[in-house]
Amino acid sequence: MRRVGVGLAVLVSVADAAPPDPADWPAIEREARGQPVYFNAWAGEQKANDYIAWAAAQVKQRYGIRLVHVKLADTATAVSRVLAEKQAGNHSRGAVDLLWINGENFAALKNAGLLYGPWAEQLPHFRLTDPDNAPAIRFDFAVPVQGYEAPWGKAQLVFYYDADIAGEPPRSIAAVLPWAKQHRGRFTYVRPPQFLGTTFLKQALLELASDRQALYAPVDQSDFAAVTAPLWAYLDALHPHLWRSGRAFPDSGPALRRLMADGELGLAYTFNPNEVAAAIAGRELPDSVHPYVLDAGSIGNVSFLAIPFNAGHKAAAMVVANFLLSPEAQAHKHDPRVWGSPTVLAMAQLDAADRARFEGLPALPGTLPVVALGQVLAEPHASWVDALDRAWLQRYVGR
Repeated sequence: MRRVGVGLAVLVSVADAAPPDPADWPAIEREARGQPVYFNAWAGEQKANDYIAWAAAQVKQRYGIRLVHVKLADTATAVSRVLAEKQAGNHSRGAVDLLWINGENFAALKNAGLLYGPWAEQLPHFRLTDPDNAPAIRFDFAVPVQGYEAPWGKAQLVFYYDADIAGEPPRSIAAVLPWAKQHRGRFTYVRPPQFLGTTFLKQALLELASDRQALYAPVDQSDFAAVTAPLWAYLDALHPHLWRSGRAFPDSGPALRRLMADGELGLAYTFNPNEVAAAIAGRELPDSVHPYVLDAGSIGNVSFLAIPFNAGHKAAAMVVANFLLSPEAQAHKHDPRVWGSPTVLAMAQLDAADRARFEGLPALPGTLPVVALGQVLAEPHASWVDALDRAWLQRYVGR
């Protein structure tokens, strides 16, 4: 999922004549019945697509809502659509009802007044996230959420290796370089600005930068060249030893996983701690593949669902978001046989029956225990994303 910027010059404050009130949930459900919801979501992972199709059947049966998955190759497409509708004066009949989003896209849309809200904290299931004890629920890439998006899933950067190829895997970003020299062509990373590629850049910078705290403030408050100099020196040294000698990069996480499945790579990474277990169960990866987390921890975040300011079916979008936050839907998504996307719910907030939904899930080969995830590193400020992407493209595209 790529991000785009939205200029602050389009800052607006638009309200429908009679916007739905999430505090009156029975009225929201009544209004939602019979409405469609055009859910714009990245479609680059088949397991995610299949899960959304399952959710569509559920909300149709329960609420009479027709959930339409608008499949995106790039989240920026939906962001640009919302901006174009605003500029065309479309303030109430937008084509995007619900948007899978986080990070820079959220910051850009929120700062430009292009999101509906606040609404998320009034969802009946929101309390199950225990937001007072989970800062990532209320801060998206260091930007306050303030009820303008609802949490949907957790993610954390996890490396995985094939024991038949890799031997002992590197336990830090710095250690990846000597490993890559020893196993030439057996590692690569996803091409920025695809989100998994940018995440690798951020993970590396968090380890290599002399002033990590600078990454948690807006990028224009730092000397970008000085802060990022260790990253570029590291990548300059690393690239000649990568797959295809660093002259080409896979375009997505699934593409990276296929290279591992084909035996071309011995080391890869994902932003889903359960991806390896799901891939082994689906016979996409051999059982010689094992996931692990770098010793000093790795970047983690929460993915969210947002409603654009001009969504045509806001009530139904809220009902869908609330269903996707339910213990039933979250447990189904968490199941590695389905998707393996980690839940945002806090087990302590669930009753015994709902906890059992999670406790009954199988521990498949390749499952990484929660205790093995180690320290979760907070995402840098959203403004670093575009700056890193542009700098990477200027430095390496065409080589």
